[in-house]
Amino acid sequence: MQEPIIVPVILCGGTGTRLWPLSRASYPKQYLEIDSKEGLSFLQCTVNRIKGLKKINDPIVICNEEHRFIVAEQMRNINTKTNSILLEPVARNTAPAVIAACLKAMTNYTDPLILVLPADHIIKFKDTFFNVINKALINAEKGEIVTFGITPNKAEVGFGYIESANELDTKKINAEKILRFIEKPDQATAEKLILDKRFSWNSGMFLFKASSFINEVLSYCPDIYKLCKKALCNIKLDLEFQRLDRETFSLCKKISIDNAIMEKTKKGVVLPLDAGWNDIGNWEAMWEVSSKNHSGNVEIGKVVTRDVKNSYIRSQEKLIVGMGLEDLIIVESNDALLVINKKCSQDVKNIVEHLEINGDPAGTTHKTILRPWGKYTSIAEGPNWQVKKIIVKPGESLSLQLHTKRTEHWIIVNGIALVEIDGNKKTLKKNESTYIPLRSKHRLTNSGKEPLVLIEVQSGDYLGEDDILRFEDKYGRII
Repeated sequence: MQEPIIVPVILCGGTGTRLWPLSRASYPKQYLEIDSKEGLSFLQCTVNRIKGLKKINDPIVICNEEHRFIVAEQMRNINTKTNSILLEPVARNTAPAVIAACLKAMTNYTDPLILVLPADHIIKFKDTFFNVINKALINAEKGEIVTFGITPNKAEVGFGYIESANELDTKKINAEKILRFIEKPDQATAEKLILDKRFSWNSGMFLFKASSFINEVLSYCPDIYKLCKKALCNIKLDLEFQRLDRETFSLCKKISIDNAIMEKTKKGVVLPLDAGWNDIGNWEAMWEVSSKNHSGNVEIGKVVTRDVKNSYIRSQEKLIVGMGLEDLIIVESNDALLVINKKCSQDVKNIVEHLEINGDPAGTTHKTILRPWGKYTSIAEGPNWQVKKIIVKPGESLSLQLHTKRTEHWIIVNGIALVEIDGNKKTLKKNESTYIPLRSKHRLTNSGKEPLVLIEVQSGDYLGEDDILRFEDKYGRII
């Protein structure tokens, strides 16, 4: 009997607001490095983790269209070929995402097994994880929809819970029928739940036969099925990406796979998973899984401490000096500083919501923005001017473009730039500069073998990134 093909579906949605200021909508948690020593992101670790499974296929990654180049670059950096990178034009929670990815997988394979994995989890014990997956294959082959219940080690209010018909045994690893899903409980309820072995944390991971899942979708949310099917039929190719039709996909109900399917299906079963799982949902969780010094501190970047205990201190740019502190989270980025007690980690999302309501861009957008050609960092700004540091990778170029509301002045700091302005081309080197008049077609290319670094000074009545008209672009960004 031929072993079934497993198609991993990696979910890259979500903004990870509890890990602000490092995780923001412009560059969320799943793309951040977990450990600076390894230099791998949550997404990269998730993909690498499953490479040893038998009959595992290239993954389908589904992400926000804004993050497509981040995903593609991170996959290239770990030498991973994707089955598809599906682009969500708008976020619609996990149910539409999984349905669309499942339908995509069925266009390539008759009836594959689908392994759904959030991109932002940590699993320490890969062998245990593989063992549970292999056990779950038996249930999935029988047509059951399998999820994985994490064995609780504390009364956690940040996770949902699953109640199974019988106690879960991490040694026998038998599948048990799911009775119900419980939303994130209060502290008193969580303390009661962990005393009963029928309750486990909801991991958000699933394994099922594609046909079994789609049959349940047709029964419980046929409208979403029809819209996802249509969005997939009207898909637009965008380089190595596949862009779901915006008009159609936007009509999908915003709903999780738990609410749409798992709370209603009779096919749901749960297997216990005790493999050092953590979804790193807040800074306290990040402290828990990170390597600590003799004082119980996690110190990353330029950090000096004296008489500091059990704290997480992370510097991105500035020197942080701490004295006489305990149980604190201190995280510095180039435009924000977070200082909280560890027990308040769950509340960081409320601060982000406050920033968004008050129109502060720091709530959602980093000062450094990644682009397929490199990145730029906003250094300083005023009412009618802005200064950016731009880094262009060797051989890459920005689009041929013009601006209607701002002029630009480029000063080369390092590398060799090929500059095109209204059809005229010239080469600029270190300490040389040029001026881009209003409405001039221009393009910047790194013609050297090392990163091109320049300072851009913008001046005008409006400095937004949407003041751009593209004529040519090697990355397919002409809209």
